[in-house]
Amino acid sequence: MFAALPVALAPADALAHASDRGHVLLLPTGHYIVGGALAVAASFLALLVVRPEALERLAGMRLRTGISSDRLRMPLSLLGFLVLAVLVAAGFMGSRDPLSNPLPLTVWTLLWVGLTLVQGLFGNVWALINPWYGPWRIAVMVLGTRASAPFRLPAWVGMWPAVLLFLAFAWFELVYPAPDDPARLAGVVGLYWLFNFAMMLAFGHEAWSARGEFLSVFYGIVARFGIVAGSSGGGLSIGLPGAKLADTPALSPSGALFILFALASVSFDGLSKTFAWFALNGLNPLEFPGRTALIGTSSVGLAAACAVLAAVFYGCVLAGERLVAGRHGLATAAGTMVWSIVPIALAYHFSHYLTVLLVNGQYALVAFSDPFSLGWNLFGTAYMPVAAAVAAGSEAAWVIWNAQAVAIVGGHVLAVLVAHMLAFRLHGTARAAALSQLPLTLLMIAYTVFGLWLLSTPTAA
Repeated sequence: MFAALPVALAPADALAHASDRGHVLLLPTGHYIVGGALAVAASFLALLVVRPEALERLAGMRLRTGISSDRLRMPLSLLGFLVLAVLVAAGFMGSRDPLSNPLPLTVWTLLWVGLTLVQGLFGNVWALINPWYGPWRIAVMVLGTRASAPFRLPAWVGMWPAVLLFLAFAWFELVYPAPDDPARLAGVVGLYWLFNFAMMLAFGHEAWSARGEFLSVFYGIVARFGIVAGSSGGGLSIGLPGAKLADTPALSPSGALFILFALASVSFDGLSKTFAWFALNGLNPLEFPGRTALIGTSSVGLAAACAVLAAVFYGCVLAGERLVAGRHGLATAAGTMVWSIVPIALAYHFSHYLTVLLVNGQYALVAFSDPFSLGWNLFGTAYMPVAAAVAAGSEAAWVIWNAQAVAIVGGHVLAVLVAHMLAFRLHGTARAAALSQLPLTLLMIAYTVFGLWLLSTPTAA
């Protein structure tokens, strides 16, 4: 259903990601790329002398806070639904400028970029504010069904609904000509909410959120990296970043593909703007033809990026299992090791969208004060000057580049650490864990080089 919505809308060029990198980072980046690759390799070599049991004990350290978030869930969810309703109304009735209307700024900047980083740093904030839980609770009480659902989601379905909805979202964001158009986005968001609300009434909120609604699935996966976790008795505890990844169960094949596709889509978003991509497709990067002319090319490119990363990842896991004559099947090994991709995905998300967050976040503050373009100044920010220079100029470029480079290298180093713990869980000995991890480490080194190259190469759109 969601996948068909963009096709039903008339195409038009739009200002998607209007504040993406507007300058070329002509920096001496070769030493960064080599240094980043060596840092990831060195982290793997260092783990050869560290006992995995020590890493597991470190990951298991928790500080209990005595704070419970259960009572906040209902009111915050209803508030989230109210805010969403206002944003959808603003999309239909407010300004048609994507940088003046709060709906595109909220969806593409605050939710897809900002909230993802909050989830990765702290934990599952989305579970408190998602706009379905409160209305669903009210609906089941009115209908008299309490927490039960009339239908059970079959086990064989796995997370395929979330995978398909995510691919539709990625296509809409990266390929569709006008993802920022407020009215069209409002129609898509409104229908997406109604579709998932109906599925939650049919299968239950928790069941559909865990396997069908892709935002809840995505945010839940990213939250595994955050420092805040639930503890026994309903309280909250604080641990080290990424520690929750060490004891997570193996994902199903559909869940593993969900994580891989999420990383691949962000990587393709960066690749599709490079001079190299335009040259590969026989286009002049200085004469950008617009998204409408590239729908077919971008669709194939997005699908290819997802397929290639999935194939290479599964190939590396299979090679690692063969090296140690592993007793686990490929599905179990890949479903376990794919959790090590989460730090990488989060690092790429931060690096790729950093400038968008810095600039469009300011536009969002302005738009919130006057959501319907009626001259309001609700929060005193309607006339706030937007400092676009925060992401422009040589000094800003140096700061942003280094922040991005540190994030990518750090994400890969942490991924190596998590992968070592996961491999030890699969194979039981430090030697087998290290040997099985070798192909995956080579992939991480290659992806580090690729990511740093994406940040430094000239872009055209």
